[in-house]
Amino acid sequence: MGFSVGLAGTRCIGTLCPPRPRPFQSLLLLLWTLLNCVLGSSAQGPGEWTPWGSWSHCSSSCGRGVSVRSRRCIRLPGEEPCWESGHEYRVCQLPDCPPGAVPFRDLQCALYNGHPVLGTQKTYQWIPFHGAPNQCDLNCLAEGHAFYHSFGRVLDGTPCSPGAQGLCVAGRCLSAGCDGVLGSGALEDRCGRCGGANDSCLFVQRVFRDAGAFAGYWNVTLIPEGARHIRVAHRSRNHLALMGVDGHYVLNGNWEVSPPGTYEAAGTRVVYSRAAAPQETLHAAGPTSQDLLLQILLQEPNPGIQFEFWLPRERYGPFQVQTQALGWPVRQPQPREVEARAPIAPPPLMPTLAPDPCPPCPDTRGRAHRLLHYCGSDFVFQARVVGRHRQAQETRYEVHIQLIYKSRWPLRTREYVWAPAHCPCPPLASQQEYLMAVRRLISPDGTQDRLLLPHAGYARPWSPAEDSRIRLAARRCPV
Repeated sequence: MGFSVGLAGTRCIGTLCPPRPRPFQSLLLLLWTLLNCVLGSSAQGPGEWTPWGSWSHCSSSCGRGVSVRSRRCIRLPGEEPCWESGHEYRVCQLPDCPPGAVPFRDLQCALYNGHPVLGTQKTYQWIPFHGAPNQCDLNCLAEGHAFYHSFGRVLDGTPCSPGAQGLCVAGRCLSAGCDGVLGSGALEDRCGRCGGANDSCLFVQRVFRDAGAFAGYWNVTLIPEGARHIRVAHRSRNHLALMGVDGHYVLNGNWEVSPPGTYEAAGTRVVYSRAAAPQETLHAAGPTSQDLLLQILLQEPNPGIQFEFWLPRERYGPFQVQTQALGWPVRQPQPREVEARAPIAPPPLMPTLAPDPCPPCPDTRGRAHRLLHYCGSDFVFQARVVGRHRQAQETRYEVHIQLIYKSRWPLRTREYVWAPAHCPCPPLASQQEYLMAVRRLISPDGTQDRLLLPHAGYARPWSPAEDSRIRLAARRCPV
């Protein structure tokens, strides 16, 4: 929306100018204009966005496409441009294209068939070429020839490559977040809520250590309906078994060992793997559409079965009641006793945070170190550590963010911060507040989006003095 100058030097928005004022009103209007100019000349900060407009029609007539909505930046002289973008794109899904339909990129290349290009009168037949560096350019190969030509950008909504989920928008390949908006980076939390903070579900993590007296099937736990991110692991010659509510086994039932692979159960896929260590694991993304019963086919003393999943809060109470009823007798008892062997305690698959002795961390004090990490980070914030978990050679901290000093992307109230190595430096204590400078790390395939605290990075116990130091660093390294 633009500004123009009307009567008495007043500014008009668009073409809407006030009527000619009377003498007394003219004086008031002049004073208002002068005051507004003085204030406008010292205005700071960004302008303001108008509300979002409505979504446009889908860019495609079938299959996947994009829809766009826009907003405009309103700013006075002296104000900075609005932050963020004035356009937002989302995926629109229409009915599948009929069999034999020409792909969208092929249609765009075909528009140049029979037309002179390259400054000559010679014409060619064009087909898509997918080996060029920028996959969102309209790169077309001349049929029967060994060259291709770029005709500029592809139209918005063109798939980045055959079979890919990303779509091209304004010359960039973007993937949709869980909110359907391209490039938003919105992710589902562990509870399945888009952009959530893991506060609508509870994390269940236990170790089943009961040792049965006889070989056979023993109940471990009920995996209730609605469970997500299920993980089960153990290291022994025993075998995990999974049973549905109908009493039929999904795997390893009736004394038959199933091959490793993917199994359909309770509306989700269960990935069963077995190593020669011996070691067995079960993984399932969920959510489960009905209850599952996890059992162990006991052949030797049980060294411990570790299981975990996320469960909606409203289902946790019934789950506790049901698990108390799992003290059922052996389903298929055998007359022979389990051989009593001297148990060899294997290293736990999901170790707790009782780490081996760690060497001292390097000295990272000083203003130069603070400036280096503040300027090179994507986020700087004050946060309380509410939990930590060691996973393989990494440590995952769950933090409650209280104050943000620097942020290149939106942050949730609760986030996970990952620290590399078996002994992270600096170490963070639970229930303590820190000032942290972290980076955003996205894996090349886009499947992981993490906040990383670098080794020997910046993490200081919060104090008023530390707050002052970080604010001084902010002046030297503006966002």
